[in-house]
Amino acid sequence: MRELAKNFDPAAVEDRLYAMWMERKYFHTKIDKSKKPYCIVMPPPNITGQLHMGHALDNTMQDILIRWKRMAGYNALWVPGIDHASISTELKVVQKMASEGLTKEDVGREGFLERAWAWKEEYGGIILNQLRKLGCSCDWERVRFTMDEGCSDAVLEVFCRLYEKGYIYRGEKIINWCPECQTTISDAEVNHVETAGHFYHIEYPIVGSDERLRLATTRPETMMGDVAVAVHPEDERYQHLIGKTCILPLMNKEIPIVADEYVDREFGTGVVKITPAHDPNDFEVGVRHNLPRINVMNDDGTMNEKAGKYAGMDRMEARKAVVEDLKEQGYLVEIEDITHAVGCHERCNVPIEPLIKLQWFVRMDELAKPAMEVYEQQKLRFVPDRFGKVYMHWLENIRDWCISRQLWWGHRIPAYYCDECGHITVSKHAPEKCEKCGSTKLHQDEDTLDTWFSSALWPFSTLGWPNETEDLKHFYPTSTLITGYDIIFFWVVRMVFSGMENMHEVPFHDVLIHGLIRDDQGRKFSKSLGNGIDPLEVIANYGADPLRLMLITGNAPGNDMRFYWERLDNCRNFCNKIWNASRFVMMNMDEKQETKLLMLTSADKWILSKVNTLAKDVSENLEHYELGLAAQKIYDFLWDEFCDWYIEMVKPRLYNKDDSTREAALWTLKTVLINALKMLHPFMPYITEELFQHIQDEEESIMISDWPVYKEEWNYKENEEEIDTIKEAVRNIRNIRAEMNVAPSKKVQVFVVSDKEEVRAIFEHSKVFFKTLGHASEVTVQADKAGIGEDAVSVVTSNATIYMPLAELVDIEKEVERLTKEKEKMLKEIERVEKKLANQGFVSKAPQKVIDEEKAKEEKYKATLAQVEERLAQLQK
Repeated sequence: MRELAKNFDPAAVEDRLYAMWMERKYFHTKIDKSKKPYCIVMPPPNITGQLHMGHALDNTMQDILIRWKRMAGYNALWVPGIDHASISTELKVVQKMASEGLTKEDVGREGFLERAWAWKEEYGGIILNQLRKLGCSCDWERVRFTMDEGCSDAVLEVFCRLYEKGYIYRGEKIINWCPECQTTISDAEVNHVETAGHFYHIEYPIVGSDERLRLATTRPETMMGDVAVAVHPEDERYQHLIGKTCILPLMNKEIPIVADEYVDREFGTGVVKITPAHDPNDFEVGVRHNLPRINVMNDDGTMNEKAGKYAGMDRMEARKAVVEDLKEQGYLVEIEDITHAVGCHERCNVPIEPLIKLQWFVRMDELAKPAMEVYEQQKLRFVPDRFGKVYMHWLENIRDWCISRQLWWGHRIPAYYCDECGHITVSKHAPEKCEKCGSTKLHQDEDTLDTWFSSALWPFSTLGWPNETEDLKHFYPTSTLITGYDIIFFWVVRMVFSGMENMHEVPFHDVLIHGLIRDDQGRKFSKSLGNGIDPLEVIANYGADPLRLMLITGNAPGNDMRFYWERLDNCRNFCNKIWNASRFVMMNMDEKQETKLLMLTSADKWILSKVNTLAKDVSENLEHYELGLAAQKIYDFLWDEFCDWYIEMVKPRLYNKDDSTREAALWTLKTVLINALKMLHPFMPYITEELFQHIQDEEESIMISDWPVYKEEWNYKENEEEIDTIKEAVRNIRNIRAEMNVAPSKKVQVFVVSDKEEVRAIFEHSKVFFKTLGHASEVTVQADKAGIGEDAVSVVTSNATIYMPLAELVDIEKEVERLTKEKEKMLKEIERVEKKLANQGFVSKAPQKVIDEEKAKEEKYKATLAQVEERLAQLQK
């Protein structure tokens, strides 16, 4: 048994232990068909990413489950990986090139991709290396990248299959367009920012009438693309206008007035302008009424030639000019100030523009059905279940998915266009000639696929699909997905329908949803607020274990949590507590311990029963994904039951070499500590491994040791009740001593009185440690009050009455003197407050808050006075 350092130093332990785990290949998972598989695929962080608190929480949760399942005898695999993050990475590379005075066009596509791959090689593994500092036990021999050869093969295979089945098509629809990055972006990349804006109330004259239709818009610069005005078909106010035409202000052209149920007749005037090329809802109205689509904007956010005199202006500049012209020509009725949510690209913070574009889409109606069925059939479970309703709501209202991006970094769309006849060939490999006309003049689509397209295949592409690999057969479907609630629709949904379409099985059985980590004021961490906390700095100052424990304790599935430095301090204190407790145990261990004839006492059986129940409870909590609850139970057991109670109970036995139960105490200490460390290991891997390797020699690592299981032979309910009786008595003694300001060093005689023989027997058997815990000079157990003075202080427990001679507790004369002074002080304070509150000048002028504070002081002083008087009455009997 090696000597344990005086203090726990994470910096001296973590790198050494992690290197040992790696060297011994504990993280690497070989297929073992004799064991039940358990698999997690890591949500792939971006290659541009740095570890943040969200990553730390997400991956700590995954590591807890993997370490637990590994110890519990499962064939546990955790597949790590990173995402190419097409738009984020492209922006980074473009910015780096700009610092060199270069553009994408300057270097060409191939030259740009060379730079992008170099970026990936330089920065791609940063966050994975940072996860190692957190203690993550991934199978680092299986690291995957969304653009590695295998994952790329999967992307091409799925695209071609979906195209052949008619699920992928090319067409014109409204998409999110970023004028800054000049690409389509997904809904997931749009942040809705509350912004001060305006409703512009405009009148459209009715042709052949003096009547005008009034409507309001937030985007008057798009009105040059208006092709109709719509009202609700049942709105009585406008029945006479349906089918007529009105004049589009500034453009001086007639547009029809149509009836459509999309219009909310209760909102505003019940009239809306229809601009199919610039609004997704207007687009659908346009389809229903066969209306033209007029795009008045260029890709860079400037107005095009269809915007008339406003052509060439930036969209915001055009808005001002349009408003001025509307005002000048008498069409603008009112400008109403509002606050509304403006969609902005999360990467560059520029407002996105809904634009009509010819893009590639996935037809979602049929693909969504199996994804809904598996949830309804409970083959897919969300924890908490309320997020299943979010999942279903999105699927029930799903729209076709735009998968093309105007970027160079990413999976290029495998569509080839014939320059002669225009025919499109979709193929995993570049065709030599057009399948329709035979021309050899072909060019590939310039666009790449949405990052989410490859991420949607992650649970099976990482295991080797489209090849029939042994990993795929053994570990798919995977077991648990852990992710935040903010990407349920964008990633979880897509993985489920992709898994059902390509594997005909759910990609995972359980989806464990966690919330966001916020600062101590409940705000999101952000650069603008300057409130970010770097997990690596926390690890450098506190160690990985306190950070992991802090992130898990008090964390309920699906709920946001706040970061408090005080909680981190508490977690570090817990490390010190169990370190010191382990040192104490080891310092008292004999070189060769006899364990044949152990004489277990009630205290030994009590703590064995407690750790036994703990194993059962923690396992059940983990099965139900109650990770925070499990961690809290282990924390409470080690700090309270083991350190503060059991260790104190056994000290008299350990210090007495002649005590016949000393070996039993040592065996129990070691056995219980090892079991508790094993349960703590998934949460705090470093300190538990270090302690485990010092306190025992039988096993080489806690990480590959067996998970503690409930043993019926350790079920000592009677002994638990016995010790609970002792603990109750000790607590009451401590409370009385604290109330009377008795120094811990002062020992007094304690009498235990009970008319129940079995209760007296409990105290007789426990005298050795009860005397120590109760700060007693002597313990007398008896059936009645015989021989106990009248001045004794008493405290009643559920099974007995405890008496302590008052004269032994305090110097009565000095205590009476002290309490008399305290009484006089309280009487003066009460008199002062009462005079103040009786002063009408004070009461009439002082703020209510100040008056309430004075009243609270009065109540406090009177309560203290009552306690002092009660104590004096006891002492002066």
